[in-house]
Amino acid sequence: MIEKEVSIGARRERRFYVTTLFLFLATLFIVLILGIFINNSVKSRRLYEELYFPETNTYICPSPSSSYNPRIITNTTNQSRHLVSSTQDLRHSMSDQELLSQALEVSHQIDEFSHNISKNKPKVAFLFLTRGKLPLAPFWEIFFKGNEGFFSIYLHTSPDFIYEPSKSSVFYKRRVPSKEVQWGKPSMIDAERRLLANALLDISNERFILLSETCIPLFNFPTIYNYLINSKKSYLSCFDDPRSTGRGRYNKRMAPTITLADWRKGSQWFEVHRKLATAMIADESYYPIFRNHCMPPCYMDEHYFPTLVTKIDPQLTSNRPITWTDWSAGGPHPRRFVNKDVSEGLLNYIRYGSNCTYNGAVTSLCFLFARKFHPSTLQPLLELAPTVL
Repeated sequence: MIEKEVSIGARRERRFYVTTLFLFLATLFIVLILGIFINNSVKSRRLYEELYFPETNTYICPSPSSSYNPRIITNTTNQSRHLVSSTQDLRHSMSDQELLSQALEVSHQIDEFSHNISKNKPKVAFLFLTRGKLPLAPFWEIFFKGNEGFFSIYLHTSPDFIYEPSKSSVFYKRRVPSKEVQWGKPSMIDAERRLLANALLDISNERFILLSETCIPLFNFPTIYNYLINSKKSYLSCFDDPRSTGRGRYNKRMAPTITLADWRKGSQWFEVHRKLATAMIADESYYPIFRNHCMPPCYMDEHYFPTLVTKIDPQLTSNRPITWTDWSAGGPHPRRFVNKDVSEGLLNYIRYGSNCTYNGAVTSLCFLFARKFHPSTLQPLLELAPTVL
């Protein structure tokens, strides 16, 4: 009897040791697997951050007045083949669809890793939609001079345009892969989305302003930079025009996706923040409808983006442009200014002759840019540059 009890005790003891050893080995295995997983996750995250959030050199933009708070921005050196920094050649071989997809992927990654992006280091992207050479480039050169790292420049030109300015120019190698553009046609919207997508590849770009070769800046760079960076809204006009040049252009075939109540009109020359810029290139619901049913006398550049913003979120825009245009003469095109028209009085009228709302407060500083200025205006503009810029 005693021997039997000893035998049973021995078996229990062996079972205890075997069970303990098994639990120890199982725990060790789990810890090992968990360690490998954590290590790989840390390495992947570190690799992503090195690619998308490299170390930067910091600059401070001088503030022209105490009305605006100066911001710190960054001149980034990008190590990723997907992200394009302001100092790189913008040429690439991506198709439009690949470009849009890549820009959306970058924006998605920015949202996902937003805690790694410093919110006080944005740049303003200047998107020039031109036929060829910028006739007022010397005036723009003065505007940009001394503010390197605070801006990015993108040029969409005629595809057969091959002129390249000198290496000292801010416009050197700033042309994006371009296609032929026809006024009022879908190709115009394609070009604008192409510019936005190229600019969205640079994670430092936070504001995006569309300009033409006839546009000029109305203030110095710090004033415009601080105005845009500190703005809570985008600047894209969207209004319901009951006339034949407004509602009269609506095509009933757009219903039910786009109704007459949705239909809006606005200026082609917009300024938007990154969130809205991303939405403008992401749209796949409304663009095909416009492409198929908005043809002259319906002009996509006057209706597509205003209607799109109204559909997705009208609160994203202040519903006014910041590029001044003189439509007082009527007709399909605005007034064009030539050499004899340019004076300090004209520019001051444009600069301070209006009232609007900025971040909830009334101000007379409503327009930051103006058009249409003929190439002959370059000399008088250069003479006024010390006063204006």
